[in-house]
Amino acid sequence: MNVLFFSSKNYDHQFFSQANPYHGFNLKFLEVPLNTSTAVLANGYEAVCVFVNDLVNREVLEQLASQGVRLIALRCAGYNNVDLKAAKELGIPVVRVPAYSPYSVAEHTLALILTLNRKTHRAFNRVREGNFALNGLMGFDLHGKTVGLIGLGKIGLVTAKILMGFGCKVFGYDVQQTQEMDDLGITFSDLEQLYRTSDIISLHCPLTPETFHLINSDSISKMKKGVMLINTSRGALVDTRAVIEALKQEHIGHLGVDVYEEEADLFFEDLSDKVIQDDVFMRLLSFNNVLITGHQAFFTSNALQGISETTLRNIADFKNQRPLINEVK
Repeated sequence: MNVLFFSSKNYDHQFFSQANPYHGFNLKFLEVPLNTSTAVLANGYEAVCVFVNDLVNREVLEQLASQGVRLIALRCAGYNNVDLKAAKELGIPVVRVPAYSPYSVAEHTLALILTLNRKTHRAFNRVREGNFALNGLMGFDLHGKTVGLIGLGKIGLVTAKILMGFGCKVFGYDVQQTQEMDDLGITFSDLEQLYRTSDIISLHCPLTPETFHLINSDSISKMKKGVMLINTSRGALVDTRAVIEALKQEHIGHLGVDVYEEEADLFFEDLSDKVIQDDVFMRLLSFNNVLITGHQAFFTSNALQGISETTLRNIADFKNQRPLINEVK
């Protein structure tokens, strides 16, 4: 079976090539993203494998279908970039990787929290310049702090376990309450209570029409002054302009993000020799209490191995006409 990868990097080639001998697919890796201009490159391929910032809208899907593409394989958990209605109408199944290593994202969440709190990134640069002063590096004990987690799926639950190991009290919100949440000792609450009581708020929910700009000027106004906000899920969960205003007013005390709502033209590329044209993003970078990483929370060898194995298994299930257990309906 011929499979074309869009937005691929050298690590995609490495891990998928390692996992492929068992399946024997013909894999082709392209660095270009999938969009209306590049969809023509899929001619002759039965499946395309895409990532978080590839464009899979109706126009692209129609182009792919006309060229014989019969499967969209996402090598990620999120699917907000895919027009599922159009895919269904065209008879193209969409499969994804619902879980790979929840520990990778959960641990990166803690890395953002700890770095923002103890300012180790700033201390590192100071010491390299011979500056050992502690002014401006004061943090706080995580022990005893209240952390609100929005989204209690696999990643949210692992994050809760880690935070409890630090002695934090964990509040959680999800669309449904499960026994596992209760067994872990998470205090299940509504969003109003979570905003009001949390010292740190971390997002672990998917991007849907209901969660778009979940963090906005109204929700921020309900949070504690000086709250730390962390987002390792999807950029558009956060209204960036509202967050910037809250940072200026010192209502948000710390911001750590691994995602950004307009990241498609920025992340996963080396732009160090270019002038970044996104004024909103550059304004975020100007705050010394903001920490941004370039969508790397998933980026561990464990996660990439899991992603490659699950993605190829999804494609094999399609090829062999087995049930698609990871199909997005």
